[in-house]
Amino acid sequence: MISLGLSGCASVAPWDRGDLAKAHMAIDPDPMQSSIRAHNYGSREAGASANVAGGGGGCGCF
Repeated sequence: MISLGLSGCASVAPWDRGDLAKAHMAIDPDPMQSSIRAHNYGSREAGASANVAGGGGGCGCF
């Protein structure tokens, strides 16, 4: 089991680290846009979600 867990680790050459650190390689490259989209979706759909404090009216109202 330990060998399976360690097999996912890889060493990265220093000259490759710059490519892996670029913004488009991130899991969420634009967190502000994702937050705004989640807020808009929650206010329109009136769904109970971790990103939404209260339900909306379905029209984008609070």
